[in-house]
Amino acid sequence: MLQWLCLILISALFAFVMELINMPGALLLGPMLAGIVWSLQGGSLQISRHLFVAAQAIIGCLVAQSISSGMLPTFAQHWSLFLFIVLSTIAASSLMGWVISKLKVLPGTTAIWGSSPGAAAAMVLMAEEFGADARLVAFMQYLRVIVVASAASIIARFWVDTSAATAIPIIWFPPLQWATAETVLLALAGIVIARLARIPSGAMLVPMLLGMALQSGHLLKIDLPEWLLSMAYAVMGWRIGLGFTRSVLKHAIRALPQIVFSIVLLVGFCGVLAWWLVQHFHLDPLTAYLATSPGGMDSIAVIAASSHNVDLEFVMALQTVRLFLVIFLGPALARIIARKTITESSIAG
Repeated sequence: MLQWLCLILISALFAFVMELINMPGALLLGPMLAGIVWSLQGGSLQISRHLFVAAQAIIGCLVAQSISSGMLPTFAQHWSLFLFIVLSTIAASSLMGWVISKLKVLPGTTAIWGSSPGAAAAMVLMAEEFGADARLVAFMQYLRVIVVASAASIIARFWVDTSAATAIPIIWFPPLQWATAETVLLALAGIVIARLARIPSGAMLVPMLLGMALQSGHLLKIDLPEWLLSMAYAVMGWRIGLGFTRSVLKHAIRALPQIVFSIVLLVGFCGVLAWWLVQHFHLDPLTAYLATSPGGMDSIAVIAASSHNVDLEFVMALQTVRLFLVIFLGPALARIIARKTITESSIAG
């Protein structure tokens, strides 16, 4: 109990500092960093499988909650354009993941999962289910989220002054609502169904799909208070961080130049797509760039909402389409690229 109390306090301190400097994913990165420090100092704590599955279900509900009724007409109007941009981004990121894997910078399918352009939390969860190293996947994913969010903030300064924009204050303990209980029941039902059906990553995917269907049919309002989300993020962060060893950390640091280079290439590729949107569809540059940015969906939403010139529905609709396609195509792409890499290695051998 004393160890857990110390870990919680350290995690809260790291998360608080990260929130102060507006770092994306602070509620997950803080506990993850605390877990790494604790593990490297010889700590023996581990997160139980049941807690981790519960965190997966909450993240699934969070993804389902992001669906907005205003996004559907926007998608219907621009569906072919959205699919072209999203599939191009996924193809580019998959190619980079394959190259990193081919060069043996990272082991197995880790590079492929880590290169996925978005849905960072979901990719970390699914990567572990499919046998990749979730620690290195998390390292790649959240490094990209930080780079993308920082780049978007800097570029936004050229078109709109966001310095006066204030983030919505976090209400940690809002009044309890029946919708919160319904959301918890949705998560529990998703866990049970996934276990009975033996669906890979089902603890996240089943609540996500059920939540999307029920919410779009106005049968359920998903409500996730900040205290519940922070608990799910903390469990995820601890699960990853406590699994770090000195050898894993050294491997991540050794691969850092190649990982940063791949992230810069992906951001640059998405910048080219944004330029193409500006030239051929006459979108304003900030809308185009924010819509095509590969990840950091919550940070992108804050920047987009702070400007009257940005088409918020277009930005969020394109971001959401990429989120779901990455989640659904991720396992298949990882298998295909991993099989190709193994086949080529066997031929070379």
